[in-house]
Amino acid sequence: MASAPTPPPLLPVTNPAPGSSPATAGGSDAPIAQPAFRLFLSRVSDSARRSLSDRRPWGELLDRSAFSKPESVSEATSRLRRNLAYFRVNYAAVVAFALGASLLAHPFSLLILLGLLAAWCFLYLFRASDQPVVLFGRAFSDRETLLGLVGASFVLLFFTSVASLIISGLLVGGALVAAHGAFRMPEDLFLDEPNAAAGNSAAQGLLSFLGAPGSGV
Repeated sequence: MASAPTPPPLLPVTNPAPGSSPATAGGSDAPIAQPAFRLFLSRVSDSARRSLSDRRPWGELLDRSAFSKPESVSEATSRLRRNLAYFRVNYAAVVAFALGASLLAHPFSLLILLGLLAAWCFLYLFRASDQPVVLFGRAFSDRETLLGLVGASFVLLFFTSVASLIISGLLVGGALVAAHGAFRMPEDLFLDEPNAAAGNSAAQGLLSFLGAPGSGV
């Protein structure tokens, strides 16, 4: 008497989680998330490009026929205020150039500053919140990491020449801006209302790329 045929073995089937696509469930074709650091650089580039769109021609900034000595301190202050509103992006570039020249003249201090910025970026700003910092077999919490970075920043900035170089570069750039703004006659400058409103939010545009610490953005 013939026996009944043996049924084929059942293969295990894994059901994908609700809301996930087949590519994600498979694992091999899952889309790769964009690194946080690359996203940060993209935001920096976009913010800088939007801010530089308000840059005035350098020839207008350096027009020698528009310079004259102010007759009083109040006139110099009025000129400086109007020139700051009109040449705000150019002045920011002048200060940045003075700061960069001050740091480039001292490569060791520049390396210290870059290393400090890299530590802040990779240990705090762009680190995933579920990945603690582990050193010498010990895991550090977010608070301990922040306190360590603040302490290291204080030591490296104020016990080396980095802080003095930054302050001197900012002072030189500020002095150049103040001198130009006081001696540049603003009578030929026209600042309309939309540009004036945009000038009030220029600093916010430059810093719009910053996200919450530990958010990975």
